[in-house]
Amino acid sequence: MTPIGALLIGEVLAETDLPEGAFSILPCRRDGAELFTTDERLKLLSFTGSPGVGWKLKRDAGKKKVVLELGGNAACVVDADADLDDAVARIVFGAFYQSGQSCIGVQRVMVHTSVYDKFKKKLVKATQVLKRGDPKDDETFIGPMISEKEAKRLEEWIQSAVQAGGTLLCGGDRDGAILAATLLENVPGDQPVCAEEAFGPVAVLSSFNDYSTALDEVNDSAFGLQAGIFTRDVYHMLAAWDRLDVGGVIIGDVPSWRVDNMPYGGVKESGLGREGIRFAMEDMTEIRNLVIRTP
Repeated sequence: MTPIGALLIGEVLAETDLPEGAFSILPCRRDGAELFTTDERLKLLSFTGSPGVGWKLKRDAGKKKVVLELGGNAACVVDADADLDDAVARIVFGAFYQSGQSCIGVQRVMVHTSVYDKFKKKLVKATQVLKRGDPKDDETFIGPMISEKEAKRLEEWIQSAVQAGGTLLCGGDRDGAILAATLLENVPGDQPVCAEEAFGPVAVLSSFNDYSTALDEVNDSAFGLQAGIFTRDVYHMLAAWDRLDVGGVIIGDVPSWRVDNMPYGGVKESGLGREGIRFAMEDMTEIRNLVIRTP
């Protein structure tokens, strides 16, 4: 459903000196892609997408090496000593860039009780001014989701969260495929908007008194891609590194921060293997060993 980016990459590759047949770009739906999984001529499967599809492909891949970059349910912890204005600016970006359609988009935000009310007020204010509409307009921040079906699905998740006792702080309304940037609080943890991958413009706020409890809440997820920790306490930083069951811990920024040379990937339902140039090369090659004995 999103072939244009891959086709543009193909245009770039076509202008290089790669040998003919070195790459193919074949937009297709799931039934066509499944053939790549089972054909033994293709020695490795690298898949980015939903856990349901990814783990099925792994089961079907047989003897192939498999690299999976799957879903996320990324959390941010805002500690008592955080720079709130900076944290708000980064979390607004992390939650709503690409209309929230990122596997490392901020979905859960845990804030220390001593700064919760102040942080919430700032975050709601910053979220409410985000312009939505035509993505070709430079002023637009919230554009359409991939389809109206997906926008309706997430709208239903938001409504379910409110019916279950959650509070809608802002957003929640939909115009076709465009869903407003949405903030919720006090949502039961078993609600889909908390427990599953939202993959849209919504984030859920909660508060904590004890930092250790906040780390437990980050880990209380089937996913484990990346987490963001806004703290100035070096001991809290190290505790997050030691305890969080995720592929990457980002200190002082959102989990959405990523550069192409870092080892990027997750654990649990978020997949296996690592992207990032050096690390992808390791995952996508076989180590060979040459021994020479001189008589």
